[in-house]
Order: sequence, then structure tokens, then C-alpha cells
Amino acid sequence: MGSLDEGHLCVEIENGMKLDVSEKEPETIAIEDAVKVLLQGVGEDVNRDGLKKTPLRVAKALREGTRGYKQKVKDIVQGALFPEVGLHDGVGHAGGVGGLVIVRDLDLFSYCESCLLPFQLKCHVGYVPSGQRVVGLSKLSRVADVFAKRLQAPQRLADEICSALHHGIKPAGVAVILECLHIHFPNVESVLLDSKHQGWVKVLVSSCSGVFGNENADAWSDFLGLLKFRGVTVDRTLTRDSVNQSWCPSNSSSMAKISSELVAANPEMVAAVASILRSLGEDPLRKELVETPSHFVRWLINFENTKLEMKLNGFACGISDLLKPNGEISSRNNEQMHSELNLSFWSQCEHHLLPFYGVVHIGYFCPKGINHLGKSLLQSIVHFYGFKLQVQERLTRQIAETVSSILGGDVMVVVEANHTCMISRGIEKFGSNTATIAVLGRFSTDPAARAMFLRSIPDDTTSRIL
Repeated sequence: MGSLDEGHLCVEIENGMKLDVSEKEPETIAIEDAVKVLLQGVGEDVNRDGLKKTPLRVAKALREGTRGYKQKVKDIVQGALFPEVGLHDGVGHAGGVGGLVIVRDLDLFSYCESCLLPFQLKCHVGYVPSGQRVVGLSKLSRVADVFAKRLQAPQRLADEICSALHHGIKPAGVAVILECLHIHFPNVESVLLDSKHQGWVKVLVSSCSGVFGNENADAWSDFLGLLKFRGVTVDRTLTRDSVNQSWCPSNSSSMAKISSELVAANPEMVAAVASILRSLGEDPLRKELVETPSHFVRWLINFENTKLEMKLNGFACGISDLLKPNGEISSRNNEQMHSELNLSFWSQCEHHLLPFYGVVHIGYFCPKGINHLGKSLLQSIVHFYGFKLQVQERLTRQIAETVSSILGGDVMVVVEANHTCMISRGIEKFGSNTATIAVLGRFSTDPAARAMFLRSIPDDTTSRIL
């Protein structure tokens, strides 16, 4: 068997199908060129291994994530309306086929129109059939996905889903509730100063039509009652009015000055993001998108490839700082295992320019009688390597090697992370989590030591990531 061409193989693996890269569309090429400008703007070499195919990956992810602009609800619903004899022309009757229909827990993602970062949402859709017909249940999910796959804000997304279903299937009424989750990505300075940084913004929005128009209607009571079975409690008085510009962290007043300064300092990067918006079929001059290029650039600058030396809270990188007063280190038999768990981190996937985030667990041996490393020191190391264009495997290794250089060897690092590239591309694997391990010194040869450290990691770590 002949060998496969490396470049052709990469395209096959990433797409899951054969693709001749020479057939790329003009919009894809334009996004690639813009991404190269952005990478160069943060001091990266676009030709280095790991980044060579990043422009194409980013272009494909963005176009896939905004494919809704080219889709029509009519094409989805048409042919999916089915007659049901028990339905009357008016409002459906409770307890029969004319009663409320709900599809719950639809996991979707969308791109925030204010900052271009993906946000997650759980969608609940209900409708009351009329006209002696019902719609195929999968179409409710597909219609919701059409509007999610556009640059969006939560309330408009809920309104568009509701309106499209009402006009498409002509029911007695439609209700939509979205639970939205937006990553609140800190900058380097803020996360070092605020160890309790809240990494997420959560908001709940709703939209309704027809028999759901009255918030005291029986249809709403039934809808919300069925949601409670799934652990969803909704205070409808807070759904619409509570959603404002604070939804996206990039709109906060504290960021406004920074954004304006970045526009002046990085005009090429800002212009590149505007070019991406146009290539996706959007108008960069639309009022909701005017500030988006500067917001995105401000976020990307977090990962600028600087040459600053790492400051470890006054600690020198070297085993000499951990020697006993007599200059001797205790024997291995007198060593104790220490651990620091659930150190938060935020980083940026260099393959897709999408965030990944999670927690780091560090275990190490040091002689008895010697103060173990402080949490603040280890957290500084984690942040230093996190705020870069990264891959999780490299991040894990770099943390382990740096801690080992301080202690002299025996270190184990576990990184648990959620990757937005796993949900905001074709694969769309919601709820997946990636764990990586690096072991040095004693941990590399002592299974019992590794097992002891792994047992110390709490079972609820995954919930702490969100």
C-alpha cells in the first residue's frame, strides 16, 4: 500500500470526509487570511508546527457554526406536518392528542454577536397543536438549531425560534425557554488579583405566542410544571427584563476603555475581525456588531506571545530554596506527599482559537520538615502557562516540568478541561471532558504513589469546572 500524503490525510481526518483543499470557497480563504493577521498580531509564527493549519480550522469552525444564515425554516418544516384525527381546529384538549407537546433539554451552541465566543444553551420548546396536525418532533430541534447557528444574543434567539415555529406550523401557541451559559474569560491581571473569579455568566430567557401570551394561562402552568421534572425552575418575572448588555462580559464598563485603546493600537487586527464578519454574511456596521471586532481583539490579546519572565511570588526556581538549614535534603523514606487540587485555569486552543478551561491538580513529594509550596505559587505557574495559545497535553507537561524544577523531581500533574472546540464544531460533543496526566521522578515508576494521588482528587471535580 502506498503512503498517504500528510496534508491530504489531515484534511480527511478533520472533515471526516475527503476534500480537495484547492476547492475552498472565497469566504473560507478570506477568513484564513484574516486569522493569519490575528496570529501575527499576538506575536505568533503562522508557519510553526501546530499553527500551520489553524487558519483553515478556524474558517471551517466559524462557517460551520454560522451555517444557519443559509438555512430556511420553510425547508425544514415543509413535509413534516402530519394529520391527527383527534385534533380540533381550535386549541388542543388537555389529555388528548391536542394537548401540550414539549421537547426538553436540547443542547445547542451559538456564537455571541458581541465577542464571537461560543456560548452554550439548553433549549426547551413547547407548542399546542391546532388545525388537526402535529409537526415531527425532530423539526423543533432543527428549527432551533437554524437560529442558534448564527451570531446571536439570548433574547433575540428565543424570539426568533418562537416566531419561526409559530409561522411555520401554525399552532395554537408556542413557548421557548433558553438556559444560556457564556464563558467569562478573565485577563491575566484580573485573575491574579481575584482568586474567586466567576468564570461564567448564566441567564434564562423566554419567548411565547398564542395561548402562551398570558403569563397566567394554563398552558404556561403546564409547560413550567413539566420543566420542573427536569430540575428546571423558572421565575418568569425575571426572564426578559433581566437580560441586558451585561449578558456578555465584553460589554462591561470596565472593559470599554481597554477596548478603545486596543482599537487604536491594533487597527490591522480589528480590520481582520470585521473581514471575518463580512465573510460569514454579516454586516460589521450593524449596531450590535460595531464593537465586536474590538471585543474579540481585546480577548485574543490575553494570549499574546510575550517574552516576560515568570514571577513566582518571590520564589526562585531551584531546589536550593527548599534545602534544610544544614544544606541537606531528607532521605526519600522521610518524604511526604503533598497535593494542591482544583487550581482553575483558562486557556486558548491553538488549533481552533477557541477557549478551553478547567482545573489542575498537582501532587509532589518533599522532605519532612520543609514547608510545602503555597497554593498561590502553584496557581501562578498554572496561569502563566494557561494564558498562551496552547494544547492541553503541552500545558500539562509544562506545569509538571516547572514544578519539578523547583522541587527537584517527584511531581504528578492532572489537568481536567472542557474544550469549546468539542461543542462548537461539527462533532458537537456536549458534556465531554478531557483529562491529561504528566508524571516525573518517583511518580513515573511508583504505581502506588500515582494511585494515592489520584484517590485524593475529589469526585465532584467536573462540577467545579463550570
